[in-house]
This record gives sequence, C-alpha cells and structure tokens, in this order.
Amino acid sequence: MNLGEFHSPRLSRRSFLRRATTGIGTMALASLLNPVLLAQSRASRGVGGVVNPLHFPARAKRVIFLCMAGGPSQFETFDNKPLLAKMHGEPLPASYSDGQPIAQLQGQKLNCYGPQFEFKRWGKSGQEITTLFPHLGGVADDLCIIRSMQTEQINHDPAHTFINTGTSISGRPSMGSWVTYGLGSEADDLPGFVVLTSHAGRNPQPIASRQWHSGFLPSRFQGVELRSQGEPVLYLNNPPGVTGEGQRRLVDTIKGLNNSLDKSIDDPEISTRIEQYEMAFRMQASVPGLMDFSSEPQSVLDLYGTKGADGTFAANCLLARRLAERGVRFIQIYQRGWDHHDHLNQFMETCSQAADRASAALIIDLKQRGMLDDTLVIWGGEFGRTPMSQTDKGPPGRDHHIRAFSMWMAGGGVRGGITHGETDDLGYHAVADKVHVHDLHATMLHLLGIDHKRLTVRFQGRDFRLTDVHGNVVQSILA
Repeated sequence: MNLGEFHSPRLSRRSFLRRATTGIGTMALASLLNPVLLAQSRASRGVGGVVNPLHFPARAKRVIFLCMAGGPSQFETFDNKPLLAKMHGEPLPASYSDGQPIAQLQGQKLNCYGPQFEFKRWGKSGQEITTLFPHLGGVADDLCIIRSMQTEQINHDPAHTFINTGTSISGRPSMGSWVTYGLGSEADDLPGFVVLTSHAGRNPQPIASRQWHSGFLPSRFQGVELRSQGEPVLYLNNPPGVTGEGQRRLVDTIKGLNNSLDKSIDDPEISTRIEQYEMAFRMQASVPGLMDFSSEPQSVLDLYGTKGADGTFAANCLLARRLAERGVRFIQIYQRGWDHHDHLNQFMETCSQAADRASAALIIDLKQRGMLDDTLVIWGGEFGRTPMSQTDKGPPGRDHHIRAFSMWMAGGGVRGGITHGETDDLGYHAVADKVHVHDLHATMLHLLGIDHKRLTVRFQGRDFRLTDVHGNVVQSILA
C-alpha cells in the first residue's frame, strides 16, 4: 500500500478505511498465526520477552544459581558411600573405570578413597547431608538433592561452558541470557541478568566472562558482572564537572542519533545500545542504594554471617536477595575454590565454612519474605570428584568426575525434603533417575513457564535452543 494514495483526491473515504484496516488486519493475523514473531520483535526492542504468553503456568519468577566453581566433592557433601569407606585404600575394581574418561589420574593406581567426613540425617525428611553443612542440614526439608547429575566435559573451562550454555562450543548464549531473552526483566533500573564472584580456600579457577555472554542473542541479554569490592560498576560515578542534568541531556542526544540510525538500518544492536545507555544512566542512581546494606537489620547480617558488601560469598548471597527483590530475573554467584586435587580435608572445611551458612541463610531469608515459592535456587559445580584418591600433588585429593555428581535445588516449584537419583555402591556411575545437564536446563525453564523445545532462535541456518536437541523435564521433582 502506497501512503501517497491517501492524499489522492480520487481516493474515497471507504477505500481509505478498507486499505488501512487491511494492513492492521494482516498484522493481527500474523500475530495470531505466529505470536513468537511479534514477541521476538518486542524482545529485540527491549520490551518484555519472546515467550508471551508463557507456555505453562510459571512456578518461578526468577533464578538464583549458586555456582561452586571447581567441582565440589559429592562424597564430602551429599552422597555418602559406606562401601567406599570400607574399601578405603583398596584398588578400585577395574569394572568401574575401564573405558571411562579420567582427567589427571591416567596411568596412576586407582585406589578407593572413602568419605572424609561424617554424614547425618537432617530434618523431618531425614536427608543425608555431610556434617560439614550444619546450616544446610537445618533447611534439609526445603532441599531437593539430586545425586545423579551427569555432564559431558571433564576439564574446568569446557565444563563451565557446558553447564552455562548447554554446549562446550564457546560463543553460544548462556542460560541467564536465554532466560532474560525469553521472559524479559522486572527490573527497571538494573540489568535482568547479574553475575557476582567470590572465592575461598585455594586455587580459584579463572571464570571467563563468556560464561555469561549472550552469544548470538542481542547483547543486551548478556550478564552484567557487579564487582564484589570497590565500585561495583566501573565509571558508576560522574567525573568532576559532570552533573546528572548534563548527563541526561547527553544520553537523550545520543538516543536521538541512535534512533535516527535505527530507522534507516533496523539493527537490533542499535536498540541494544539505546537501552544500555538508558540502563547505565538509571544504574547510577540504583546501584549505590543496592550496595548499601545499612538498611538491613543486624539480625539479617548475622543470619548470613556478613558485615556488609565485602565481596564474600555471604555478602553476595545477601546481595542476591536484594537483587531478586528489585526484579532481577537471573542471578549467578560464582564461589571459586572447590578444585581439590590435594589437601581435600583442609580445603573442604574452608570452602564449606564459606558456603554453608550463606547458602542456608538465602533460603531462610527468601522463605521469611514469602519469596522462596517463586524463586528457584540451584546449588552445584560444573562436575563432581572421583571416588579414587589423587596423591601425586601432595596430601590426598580427588580428580574431576563427570559420570555422577550432586547438586540441589530449592523453592520455585521444586519438591523439598527429597533425594532424587542414585549412584552405584562406590559412587562412580549414576544408576537410577539420571539427570543430565540438559535435563537440569529443561526443568529450570519449565518452572519458569517455558517449554525448552519452543524457546529457539534461528542462527546460521538452524534453530538453536539452550538444550540443543536434548533434555527432558524431571517431572518427579516438581511440587
């Protein structure tokens, strides 16, 4: 339809209305036949998410993923193995390890290494959890412990990439980016996807920023890392001589220029640039208040075991609750230091002391505020540890292990007080109710109201999704 025709003196009123409403009707029909197209357009422009309406009734509105970077040992945390304890120091039967991938124990004697700390049954549910985690034991009835996790990558960086993006190929969107792309954000003055980092113990594995990258999604969906100490965001404060009013005029001018360019090019990254300038301006007002814990009562600080925003895992867990209150959709906290190839006993105690109290406090705090029901909390590493000892680097530790490891979930529509899945007598293989990383992702999206098979983006000639061509919702853990 040529808009110039509207100015023709020979165009009747009836013809004008018929032609105009045809265009509107075509748009309406297209949105009915394929609502995702309209939603994708809205999402690329910074309005809401592409999943509109939701595929299922959502049980969770947001996710807090507590990433124990380095791979915590399941044998000292959530998977007690009495037979492994009895066989401590004996050779591991070859039937367990033949043909299996091993990271650093190639060519070495594979001797059984029993759990190094006692386990205890906690809560009314009798969940079996290490005595290293007395605070998590106190919230055992809220936890869904998964003992049968499996992944595909046996070294740290590709394993982090896999659990974050569903593939070991770098450059794909992270799970937080998929979630914010699908659902948008409820936060007006903070990013929808925020990342925090801390470490305790020893040998903190480096965490690359590509673990929270948006990949081929518009870059506004990538995670924003808030620094744990000092200024949480670089250049947050205006330099001398720059006022808020002056900066507002500058942002408005840049926005106008970008809008003019966007009208002629229609590039989603221009819309992203506009949105990010606006977000940065709003964050200058919101972030200082976010990081100011003075409004928190002493009882809350004591619950987490922190004195303020000091960069510790405890402070980051409290910060995660504050972010969740402000509408942030996906919050990821990396606690580095769980890579225990040696000195296992010493550093398991160190890491557990840093993580146990704060993790439990987050659950208690969310529950007291009525937020746990719609907040999905996930805790775990990129893989687990071997039931064999590693002694080539000093006092015994454990090597990387991908065939079976433990994680837990809480809140957000997950059944509490249950243990899902089993491993064999020595904890080498998951043998019942296996949960692959793809299944974890599918279940997380399901709880958010998203069908993981339908959240796709066409890129380089094929439809991509977080779960690739895999993944099943773990129905038995849903409340």
